[in-house]
Amino acid sequence: MKPSDEKLPQPFSATIREERGEDGSIILVGPWRSPSNLLKGQSYADHASIHDDSTAQGLGFRGGTIEGPTHFSQFAPLLQRAFGVAWFEFGSISVNYKQASYEGEQLQARLIQSAPHYASITMVKQDGTIVLIGSAEVGGYREKSAVGQKLAASRALSEPRILAGCYPGLSAPRVVVRLDLERPSGALYPFSLAEKLKVITEPSPWYSGDAHTPWTRAILPVEMISVLCQSVADQDPFPISQPVVGLFADQEISVLDGPLYPEVDYELERQILHLSETPKTESMWIRTKIRERATSRLCAEMLLNQAFLKASSELYSPQ
Repeated sequence: MKPSDEKLPQPFSATIREERGEDGSIILVGPWRSPSNLLKGQSYADHASIHDDSTAQGLGFRGGTIEGPTHFSQFAPLLQRAFGVAWFEFGSISVNYKQASYEGEQLQARLIQSAPHYASITMVKQDGTIVLIGSAEVGGYREKSAVGQKLAASRALSEPRILAGCYPGLSAPRVVVRLDLERPSGALYPFSLAEKLKVITEPSPWYSGDAHTPWTRAILPVEMISVLCQSVADQDPFPISQPVVGLFADQEISVLDGPLYPEVDYELERQILHLSETPKTESMWIRTKIRERATSRLCAEMLLNQAFLKASSELYSPQ
């Protein structure tokens, strides 16, 4: 039996400013936060990633970047205010990453709710730079998702170099994953859930091991659903010409029958959906389906545009 709402602790303590738009929409503005970069030690294919200072600086970035889904936690109090508990059970967040962010910067999450089930979201730096824009929905609508629209408008990859050998429909073998409280998630995510919860931008009693929640147990922060999916990406049989440095360009996480929980076995189904390109990147759009292993219940899906920087590949080096 679920505990009554009166007995539950509030999930977030963040101070949220509420305004009204000229069209009657609800505008929610969160506090300024400074996310931590826990991926400085990330490695794959025997080299460091975009989150490492020297690697990122060699590609023109100011330093090691903060992984995009880290920002999802900063939206959680706004989404809970807008959609209630339902967002943790049937909600989605869909974003286009615009600019890198770095440890030490102050960021603010903003949400405009234009319908009971739909909102647009933005994250900005103190100087007004937009870090990401996107959409959030509840109840399985997803008809106007930011990533869905970006995918539909993307330019197909015509002459692959980095992704030569990849093709839409190529799948990875099913793999079982779980997020334990104290165990790191491998070379791709060299930190544990407990370490993340110590620095997460929006702490919540709903994430703690002895949590009193609407589901009578602790839940995973939505950003950790990305970790759940990507922690085994180095096992994918997708032929990517290495060495090359990748980053997240667009990402959508949809909870279909949630929430998701720590200490539970999930089975992943990963498949390439589309290949695209920009002047600076070759991209692989991957859909990951997350099933509870014990029941085969489809709990969530993730759609990720994994973009590989041409400047980091010898296949694009000047001759």
